Amino acid sequence: MYDQEKGYNTENDVDSATIKSLGPTFLLGVVKSEMAKLALVLLLFTLFMAMPLLQSTFGESSKEVASITNTSPTLFGAVFIFDDPLTEGPEGTSRLVGRAQGLYGSADQQELGLLVAVNFVFTTGKFNASSLTILGRNVALNPPAEMPIIGGTGVFRFARGFVMAKRHFLNVASGNGVLNYNVFVIHY
Repeated sequence: MYDQEKGYNTENDVDSATIKSLGPTFLLGVVKSEMAKLALVLLLFTLFMAMPLLQSTFGESSKEVASITNTSPTLFGAVFIFDDPLTEGPEGTSRLVGRAQGLYGSADQQELGLLVAVNFVFTTGKFNASSLTILGRNVALNPPAEMPIIGGTGVFRFARGFVMAKRHFLNVASGNGVLNYNVFVIHY
């Protein structure tokens, strides 16, 4: 019999003692069954991140946490941590939707290839208190950079997808830049 309140057929319900006697295989089957009821959602959206690059005039939102000791043209070994605004548009007046928090390090001795680990932490709207986690390689001088979305929290639990990142604006003298992220994410 279908129970509207429980949202499933109660005809085959079993008590907890029976479940325990069946062991982990049964529990795995229940989890798979419940997962099958979830719907996949594909979202496509664009975000912008004002990102101080290296030593910036933007202020205190980016810090070098590991310095290099040689004169590597690729800054190999340098690591920076950041907490930058995530907005709907590239302008400084654009609506803030969250924060981009993470780190990047120069991990290539031949070209400016960065290892990027960043959480997009949403603070407004329907994604409030949710996050997406991105981990990948960004060859800074060869855009766009395709990086995988490896997970998320809140609305984005079990998220998978990718981002395409490219420079929207860069001022080499000041170290300030704005990155454009096209986000392609599938979640349940």
